Amino acid sequence: MFPNFEYLEQRTRRHFLSASGIGLGSIALASLSGGLAKADIPISSQTPLEQRKPHFDPKAKRVIYLHLTGSPPNLDIYDYKPELVRRTGENCPDEFLKGRTFAFTSGVPKLLGTPRKFTQNGQSGTWLSDAVPNLHRVADDISFIHSMNTDQFNHAPAELLLYTGSPRSGRPSMGSWMTYGLGTENQDLPGFVVLISSGVQPNGGANSFGSGFLPSVFQGVQCRSKGDPVLYASDPAGMDRSIRRRSLDALKQLNEIQAAELGHPETTTRIAQYELAYRMQTSVPNVMDINKETKETQEAYGAVPGESSFANNCLLARRLVEQGVRFVQLFDWGWDFHGTGADTGLTEGLTNKWAMTDKPIAALIEDLKQRGLFEDTLIICGGEFGRTPFREGRTAASNILGRDHFPDCFTMWLAGGGVKGGFNYGQTDELGFGVVENRVTPHDLQATIMHLMGFDHEKLTYRFQGRDYRLTDVHGTVVQGVIA
Repeated sequence: MFPNFEYLEQRTRRHFLSASGIGLGSIALASLSGGLAKADIPISSQTPLEQRKPHFDPKAKRVIYLHLTGSPPNLDIYDYKPELVRRTGENCPDEFLKGRTFAFTSGVPKLLGTPRKFTQNGQSGTWLSDAVPNLHRVADDISFIHSMNTDQFNHAPAELLLYTGSPRSGRPSMGSWMTYGLGTENQDLPGFVVLISSGVQPNGGANSFGSGFLPSVFQGVQCRSKGDPVLYASDPAGMDRSIRRRSLDALKQLNEIQAAELGHPETTTRIAQYELAYRMQTSVPNVMDINKETKETQEAYGAVPGESSFANNCLLARRLVEQGVRFVQLFDWGWDFHGTGADTGLTEGLTNKWAMTDKPIAALIEDLKQRGLFEDTLIICGGEFGRTPFREGRTAASNILGRDHFPDCFTMWLAGGGVKGGFNYGQTDELGFGVVENRVTPHDLQATIMHLMGFDHEKLTYRFQGRDYRLTDVHGTVVQGVIA
């Protein structure tokens, strides 16, 4: 039997009804909404990306998310604890250890106050350490959340929870949800772009920027500042642009035949991906070329054309959002400060790591402000969990200081895009062991980001395996306290 006929014979009424959401259902939806799909009712993968709208007027139109993979030691950067400094070297109180398991620490560890010097900065008087000297001058533009709390203390599950709403693989990432709900402003560029520095993929791998069960057109597209901007998008040797166009037209016709016969959403996604890749061959190299920036701008970021670095990626993030990309995700490896080597110590190691990142982050904020993009661009920065207020167990006999994984409390910050500047939200206890005011979970953070982008996080859903899924799963409360 012809394979297509055999496939169609096996289709049931349930298959038809589920598929009609991407066929007849999308036609009815377009009719009822005057041809404009809204995100507060289920969006079909057939709804044109340029026609998608938020639930209400957004405060932010785009997102730049800076993920410091491995999680920086918040007690040595943002969350100043004078009492912990005073009690450095004392045995950790039993009430903080009882019934607890840590990644690399056992027995009774010693309390560890920060070896860094803290000062108050800006009109807000925000406490910041000497590890981040460039952030001092933009302190009044940032809203710090000191009361982040997660239930994961290993890197990959914690990162997946932060980006997909679940510590297990398979769910769509935050950027995918955003582009699913909003579409794209530039038909020649992906709506969701990923930039990776330090040569290492994020802890959650491609799942941290994958589309999960959403159509694959919504997954993050990884771009590179060195070599081909997008792998496998270049024409094969000997194939010119006109031949490429004819071959894609032939593939499109074949895929359209298959889509009409089988009604599978990934077939239409494949057509869209081929067409986007064709357009990206000219649009992406142009936007990824930082040689087009002035020498003054390159120097402000510390960017060097042709290199692969966090500084280059920060500058590229600005160029991408300027061209209409909705969600730009930066992953930078090397923030797992256990202190098992000089490069992960809290003194020289932390100084050196921030020297590569602190300057471009401050430059990004200032550049967006200068170009009139800061007010509607949401910047997010942080890791997947915190670090312990005591010394990492493996460093007890070393002169290098480090901290273990710690899920109970950590700091993240937001800037631009409708959040308060020079603001400190939430509070931890005097030793930095737990949240004592305004606890914020990853789901709360996700709900807040979606709110700033104009979404009710409970209404942006996608039906999969018989139920409606959302980024925040069944949790999440908008953190109104940080919203301007």
